Amino acid sequence: MLSNLYMRRFVLGWKQLGHEKRWNAYVVNYADDLVICCRGNAEEALVTMRGIMTKLKLTMNEAKTRVCKLPEEKFDFLGYTFGRCYSPQTGRAYLGTVPSRKRVTRICEAISSETGRNKTLLDQETVVGKLNRMMTGWANYFCLGPVSKAYRAIEQHARKRLRQWLCAKHKVSWPATRQFPESAMHDGLGLIRLTARTRSFPWANS
Repeated sequence: MLSNLYMRRFVLGWKQLGHEKRWNAYVVNYADDLVICCRGNAEEALVTMRGIMTKLKLTMNEAKTRVCKLPEEKFDFLGYTFGRCYSPQTGRAYLGTVPSRKRVTRICEAISSETGRNKTLLDQETVVGKLNRMMTGWANYFCLGPVSKAYRAIEQHARKRLRQWLCAKHKVSWPATRQFPESAMHDGLGLIRLTARTRSFPWANS
């Protein structure tokens, strides 16, 4: 809430001082994270932003602050990577979003944490239920743009970790693809198939 209060002052100042119209530069923010989208004059916009922040006695994170030129470059914002994407159907390039690599890594680390050897005393319904809730919540947020690659990576990681967990729990030698095949993971134990979600997206049949 405090971040929004401070950022409201910055956004209002940006507009009232005419910077938005002068450079066609629009501020997009969530709490204390922000991106200024403009056509040209990015360096001037950055200098002006620093000046306003200083007057408001706010400190910028210089490590995360930079000028990014699209489509040649990419940037991360609110868990998404913005930049050039390619249509899997036509190969056409367009500006879009994909889940950032950092966020994919983070959910995979969380899946690994929930399927460690210290969890083998839990029953499989509890573990699978926890994984499903985690992955469903993640996918509910990361559902914009081409997400199939990210979903596929997370789904594969979840199967591998669940299979390792089952091996440790039941003292089965690894690898154990015969004892715990892919169909058993999803159809038997009920592990969610993230890749199946994309079929219901509005653009799936367009």
